Amino acid sequence: MKKKISALLAAAFCVGALLGCGSRETDDKTIKVAASAVPHAEILEQAKPILEEQGYTLEIEIFDDYVQQNNVVDSGEFDANYFQHIPYLENYNEERGTNLVIAGSIHYEPFGLYPGKETDTANMEGATIAVPNDTTNEARALLLLQDNGYITLREGAGLNATVNDIVENPYNIEIVELEAAQIPRTLQEVSFGVLNGNYAMQAGMTVANDAFLFESDESEAAATYVNVVAVKEGNEDSEKIKALVDVLKSDAIKQYINDTYNGGVIPYK
Repeated sequence: MKKKISALLAAAFCVGALLGCGSRETDDKTIKVAASAVPHAEILEQAKPILEEQGYTLEIEIFDDYVQQNNVVDSGEFDANYFQHIPYLENYNEERGTNLVIAGSIHYEPFGLYPGKETDTANMEGATIAVPNDTTNEARALLLLQDNGYITLREGAGLNATVNDIVENPYNIEIVELEAAQIPRTLQEVSFGVLNGNYAMQAGMTVANDAFLFESDESEAAATYVNVVAVKEGNEDSEKIKALVDVLKSDAIKQYINDTYNGGVIPYK
């Protein structure tokens, strides 16, 4: 009887081990990524069949909330996210004491000033301009306005600039701080809006066709605000994350980006 029980236990252990190994093997071939809808999830969809040829299953879940996309990677629920630029990631880590790291730099989205109630920048006097209210993106919006002569910021404000750093405002512009995702929905309530590239595209606008002002692809902003694949520290060198990044930086994906986004998304070198 003891021999029978031992044999049964041994068999159960072997089955469990095999199932466990199978589960781990499946996990190693499944890449779960949190992403913003446009353009990130669209780009990931193009990567999906290429990764499938390499034996990987890419699972994409769309989030509207920037913070939540980082939360689910930090918690381990997702392998990676693809939605943010470097300053936003650094700010998130600093504020929350997390250790999310860059696995790959994929593309750049020029920030632009888009029409709201006004359709001509000649009507800038007394204008209301909606800008993102998170630290890094608000500074970026204000720097765009400064670079085009509409405001002057305190010297040295740089990427930490807020409305409190405006020292000259010759056009009497009123800055309206809003959550980035809300700006496209409120454009008809303000004169103009400064939009992230992905939110502009969701609103059916492009840099080439609709933006009055936008950042140059040769500017420092291109390197500073490159959109990255982010993972929890220690996972950046895993085989499946390296495979994901390699595909996203491939010539096929670069061609898709160039053909699709009319200058609103630019592959990073």
